[in-house]
Amino acid sequence: MSDVVIDVRGLVKNFGDLKVVEGLDLQVRKGEICGFLGANGSGKTTTIRMLCGLLAPDSGTGTCVGHDILTEPLQIRRQVGYMTQRFSFYEDLTVFENLDFVARVYEMRERKRAVAAILERMGLADRRDQLAGQLSGGWKQRMALAACVLHQPELLLLDEPTAGVDAKARREFWDLIHDMAADGLTTLVSTHYMDEAERCSRIVYLAGGRIVVQGGPQEVVEKSGVVTFEARGEGVEKAAKALRATPGVEAAAVFGEMLHVAGTDLEALRRSLASVGAGLDWKQVPPRLEDVFIHLLTAQEKP
Repeated sequence: MSDVVIDVRGLVKNFGDLKVVEGLDLQVRKGEICGFLGANGSGKTTTIRMLCGLLAPDSGTGTCVGHDILTEPLQIRRQVGYMTQRFSFYEDLTVFENLDFVARVYEMRERKRAVAAILERMGLADRRDQLAGQLSGGWKQRMALAACVLHQPELLLLDEPTAGVDAKARREFWDLIHDMAADGLTTLVSTHYMDEAERCSRIVYLAGGRIVVQGGPQEVVEKSGVVTFEARGEGVEKAAKALRATPGVEAAAVFGEMLHVAGTDLEALRRSLASVGAGLDWKQVPPRLEDVFIHLLTAQEKP
């Protein structure tokens, strides 16, 4: 049996004259955590909705969890857990009641035992009788994740699941995802957080409804052609402002007393640092995934 959980080719989706997804090819293997990156409007959410059978593509072919995306959307939805950007459960029901409702929808046998088990696994047992509307953002997301995996799906589709959640809750959420990946659960997750993207086994970057870059996080960084320099000292804010307007500099960001500069033209970057950045002690450093992300966004914005 194939270990490819998502295998789609040539996906196209338009809304009137607006082209959202154009000829997208995507393959994701069992147990993989695949990060979906891209600017707002790049087609991430639309792609996810097509994969889980909620939206029919205008053209294209392929399978998701072994079922045809065009003819078997109902079968796909039974084997997929989909977490939307917004909390979409009943705030006037308790955590247990919400999960019990989901178990009823999936017609699960021994549903109360299944709900009790997922409450324990997700660390929600102490909050089973708390109203969902009274949960903090992090606990709401944890409950939503519990609802997504309650029916033991083969695939998780997460659309910016930790937006607005604090750093500790985000880390704990991702620990849960990795624990489930170790058990063979496949995950496709869209995110704007670079620390989350770095925790993915593979990342896929969308621009204009097409995949422009994909690979492991370190592989994407190494193939990007982005060059970065850093300097510490007084006056870094003034230097950053001046450098942003010079040739070769795509980004100049201040972190405390440190100035981080990125570009793809090494010689032009060096000339700018020697002139505008004179007086600072520059050293070349390895680029970060965030540098690559900003580079891709900048390239996308150019006419």
